[in-house]
Amino acid sequence: MQKLMTLFKADSPWQLIVIFTVFSVTGSASVILAEPVLQFFGITTDTLSPWIFWPLRILIIFPIYQCLLIVVGTLAGQFTYFWRFEKKFLRRLGIRLP
Repeated sequence: MQKLMTLFKADSPWQLIVIFTVFSVTGSASVILAEPVLQFFGITTDTLSPWIFWPLRILIIFPIYQCLLIVVGTLAGQFTYFWRFEKKFLRRLGIRLP
């Protein structure tokens, strides 16, 4: 447990549980929310080849996940942790935030 707390920079076992819960809820919710977004734009496996549909779906899930991570993290009382996580992740993609 101590190794996980160090790896995730958690202050307590409770915070680690909250962090894991936020990651799991966010991942599941982003996959679920991708479907209505794609349907809104009329993108389905009937209108596109699966070779285009699935990569496009993954590309749609990515920004949904990033936004939801901040929202769910804030609702869990961990805004500072997830904002730092998000800035670090975006920096790796070459996007700089203040």
